[in-house]
Amino acid sequence: MARPFATFDVSRARRSLFRALLDAAGKFGADRQILVDGDGRVFKYRDLIRATLALGFALKQGTRPGESVGVMLPTGAAAAIAVFAISAYGRVPAMLNFTAGMQSLRTAMQMANVKRVVTAHRFIELGKFESLAQELGRECKLIYLEDVRDRLPLGAKAAAVIGKFAPAAVAARQRPDRPAAILFTSGTEGEPKGVVLSHFNILANVEQVRSHLELFDHDVLFNPLPVFHCFGLTVGTFMPIFLGVKAVMHPTPRQPHEIVRRIREYGATILLATDTFVSQYIRAADEDDLSSLRLAVCGAERLRDETRQLARHKCQVELLEGYGVTEASPVISANQPEANRPGTVGHFMPGMETRVEPVEGIRDGGRLLVRGPNVMLGYLSTDEPGKIHPPDDGWHDTGDVASVDEDGYLAIRGRLRRFAKIGGETVSLTVVENCASALWPDHSHAAIVLRDERRGENIVLVTTNARADRNELLVWVRNHGVPELAVPRRVIAVDEIPVLGSGKTDYPGVTRLAMQATQTSSAAE
Repeated sequence: MARPFATFDVSRARRSLFRALLDAAGKFGADRQILVDGDGRVFKYRDLIRATLALGFALKQGTRPGESVGVMLPTGAAAAIAVFAISAYGRVPAMLNFTAGMQSLRTAMQMANVKRVVTAHRFIELGKFESLAQELGRECKLIYLEDVRDRLPLGAKAAAVIGKFAPAAVAARQRPDRPAAILFTSGTEGEPKGVVLSHFNILANVEQVRSHLELFDHDVLFNPLPVFHCFGLTVGTFMPIFLGVKAVMHPTPRQPHEIVRRIREYGATILLATDTFVSQYIRAADEDDLSSLRLAVCGAERLRDETRQLARHKCQVELLEGYGVTEASPVISANQPEANRPGTVGHFMPGMETRVEPVEGIRDGGRLLVRGPNVMLGYLSTDEPGKIHPPDDGWHDTGDVASVDEDGYLAIRGRLRRFAKIGGETVSLTVVENCASALWPDHSHAAIVLRDERRGENIVLVTTNARADRNELLVWVRNHGVPELAVPRRVIAVDEIPVLGSGKTDYPGVTRLAMQATQTSSAAE
C-alpha cells in the first residue's frame, strides 16, 4: 500500500511562487546549486533571484498588474527565470506551445489577452521558428531576452542590487489565490483550452507530490519536458527548485542520445518522461547509461507494458506511471516504488476528493471528477477573453473513464471521447491500441474513428508497422479473449505517428493522415 513520506501541509501552499523561491533559498542556502541549464551553466538560488528581479523590472514596463505576458521558450534557465520574473511583479505568465502552430497560438493569445510575448533570438534561430516569429510579430510585441539583457535599464539593475538584501521589498505583494500561470490544454481532441492556475494551486500540488514520493538531498532530477506542458512546469521546474532538489534541464525531449549522455554525466536519479520519449531513451542507452536513475516517472500518456519490460530488462529501471491533467496543476495520482501496480496510475494525491460517475455502455469504469486544492481557478474562452469560468462547485470533470480498485489504485480506461459505438456496443480505442502494441511492440500505433454514411462509425488503426496485417490482429484478439469488435476495420501504415510537443499522440493529425490514405485508396479504385 502507498504511504506518505511527508505530512501534506496545505498551509505551505498559501504564498506566492516568488515567495516560495525566496523561502527555498533561505532554507537550503542562497549559494546552493539548484539548476543546470541545457548548455551546462549552473545557477544558484542567488543567481535565480537576482536575474528574476532584474528581468522582471524590465518586463513589467508597458504592462499592468494582472496582465498576461506570453512565454515562448524551451525548457531551461531562461524559461524558469522569465516565469518567475513575470510572476514576481504581479503579471501572469501564459505558457505558449510553440509546436502547436500559428492558429493554436493565436487562439491561446486571444483567450488570455496576450499582447507581449517573451522569447529569445537564439531559440528562434536554433528551432528554425523564423516564420512563426514573423507571424507572431504581426499579432503581438515580441520581447527578446538578449535585447532586454543588452539594454537593461538602471532601475532593473537597482532592483537586482536591492533585491540581494531585501528581495521581498522589490517584488509585488501577491495573494496566493490570484492567477499565477496560464497553460493551454494539448488539443489532442480539438481546440486547446486556457487553464488558469493560482499560486495556491501550483504550490499545493508541489506539496502533494512531496508527501507522495520520497525525495533526498542528493537527488538530481532530469527534466526534458516542455514548460508549456504542466508536467514539465510544475513537477519538472517548480517542484525541484522549491524542494531543494538539483534540476538538470534539457531544451527538448527529442534528443535521446544527448539526453542519455547528460543523465549519465550528471548522475541523474529522477527522470520525468512520457511513454513515447522514455522508450526512445532506453533504446538509445547502453547498459550502464541509466544506472544512476532510481525513479523514472511517466505521465501524459499511457505507459505500455512493452516499455516497462524494456526498461526493466535493459536498464534495470522501474518505471512509475502517474496521471494528471492541466486543470489539476497537474498531478492527480502516481505509483510509488514500493506500491507500483502496473496497469494503474497509483493512488490519489492527498487532499483530493474524487467521484466516478456511471457512463451508459461502459461497464468497467465511469467518468472521473476531481476536487481539491490543486484544481484550477477555471477556464478561459475565446468568447470572453480574460474572463475565468470556474469549475462547478470546485469539481473538474476530467473527461476520462476510470475505475478505482479495492486497494485504492486508480486505472484510466481512456478518454470518454476515445470510445466508439460499433454494432451497438461501446469499444475503447485504447484497447485497440493496446492489442496492436502487444502484437507489434516495436512499432507505434493510434486508433481513430472514421464515420461512414452506410456503416456509421468505423475503427481505423494507423501504425508504423508496414507489414501490419488485420487478419493477424484478428487471430491475436481471438486467442486472448478480446471482443472481435476491437479489431479495426482497416489498418493503415505510415512512416510516423504524429505527436504533440508534450509527447502525446496528435489524434487530429492521425485522423488527417487516415482520411488522406482513405481518399487516395478510393481514388485508386
